[in-house]
Amino acid sequence: DFYFVGYIFVNKELSLCYRPSTNNSFCTESKECLQYELVCKTDEYEVRHYSPTRWVSTDAEAYFMGVGAAMAFRRLFQYITGANDRGIQMEMTAPVLVKIPEETKMWEPAIYTLNFPLPAAYQDKAPAPTSDKLYFTDMPEMDVYVRSYGGWMLSVTSRLHTHLLTKELQRVRASYNHSFHYGITSRTSYLLPLLFPCVHNEVWYVADGEPVCTDPRDVNTLVSSHLSPTSRVLQQLLFMALKRFRIYV
Repeated sequence: DFYFVGYIFVNKELSLCYRPSTNNSFCTESKECLQYELVCKTDEYEVRHYSPTRWVSTDAEAYFMGVGAAMAFRRLFQYITGANDRGIQMEMTAPVLVKIPEETKMWEPAIYTLNFPLPAAYQDKAPAPTSDKLYFTDMPEMDVYVRSYGGWMLSVTSRLHTHLLTKELQRVRASYNHSFHYGITSRTSYLLPLLFPCVHNEVWYVADGEPVCTDPRDVNTLVSSHLSPTSRVLQQLLFMALKRFRIYV
């Protein structure tokens, strides 16, 4: 079952792979990476401000996010390694961003959009893709709510951390775009996944209006405030599993 698999996997990846996020979390393997301004940070999420940027994008239809992202990654990688109208080979930038629709069903395929940020030298005038499946996306200036985690960005881990982030945003009454979210990882996840299992990953929700940076205290927060981040995640996983099987305590 999803939640029990998640319990085992997340227990391992959190204890071995988790590191706090920084502006350089994705810069260890790329010469260029997306920069941001840290607006605020709580125990459960951080708020970042991003300036407008241009990305090269492609869509893939699949039943699972990981399958769709892998197909899309190959197309984008071909583009930056010469499959463009000028035959230009570009250095790969970071991070890799996957747009994930919020309403997905396990028995129906969904459209996943993979994005590479264009290098600074090509932000204004990028070579055109030779494939008609690729296009450019202009990301506007935005504030995003971010939750970071380590390990592989699989469907199970992505869903888990998406759930944990949305639960916290609802608790603090934050306004955000509910129609989609972003899964963020590095190129290592696709090129050398078995050699680098401890990859930095993130979940993003785009803030709607002024972001919420406070951390209001309530009974649930006070009860769990002494727990470590790993223990809080495992506590949530156990609750989700019990709820799924209609076991109440």
